Amino acid sequence: MSFRVLVVEDEGLVAMTLEDMLDDLGCEIAGSAASVKEALAWIAGGGAADAALLDISLAGEYVFPVAEALTERGVPFAFTTGYGETPAGQFRTAPLVSKPVRKDRLAETLRLLGRD
Repeated sequence: MSFRVLVVEDEGLVAMTLEDMLDDLGCEIAGSAASVKEALAWIAGGGAADAALLDISLAGEYVFPVAEALTERGVPFAFTTGYGETPAGQFRTAPLVSKPVRKDRLAETLRLLGRD
């Protein structure tokens, strides 16, 4: 069974690169969203994933409402960032992947999120 990953990223080229890396690592793209609104709609619409990669800042809006929705559904996630932000509060222990994302770091993060 394939490991399904939701990608939430507002930069198209970065999203495509992540999706290509995930594909190379044998994962399936469960869904892709470029905004908090789009990601929440995907989740509310019954979107299912084994894990998610969440860009911390989507066009200046923090992705934390998406992280909360995933937490409520028991879906593990990692944050991605190009600015070195470190989440505070309830998300401070979530895995953090710096951009540009390296495939070896992504593979390691997927293992932390439950991929065998």
